Amino acid sequence: MDKYKKVIKELIKFRNDRDWEQFHDSKNLATAISIEAAELNEIFLWKTIKESEDVKIEKIKEELADILSFSFLLAEKHGLDPFDIISEKIKINAKKYPVDKAKGTAKKYNEL
Repeated sequence: MDKYKKVIKELIKFRNDRDWEQFHDSKNLATAISIEAAELNEIFLWKTIKESEDVKIEKIKEELADILSFSFLLAEKHGLDPFDIISEKIKINAKKYPVDKAKGTAKKYNEL
């Protein structure tokens, strides 16, 4: 069993053991992702770029785990493989951000 399927199985067991599936509709999972992403941002709030590179990795791990857990559950709910949809998005972005125009710039695709 690959790592992704193993983690999904563990997440679903954890959720089902607590009867939380009733709360895991698409809206609430998306909202949870947003809230956890805000908690990740909070780790870096008011820090300089240098200070932000020195934050405790444990805090980053905790918040990323929450974001990824809710993201994986939302993907699973809709029958999506996160690795496939990321690969698809990379292909889309490669067209929007061709190397010859996008390399070394943070401009949005419509500004290249």
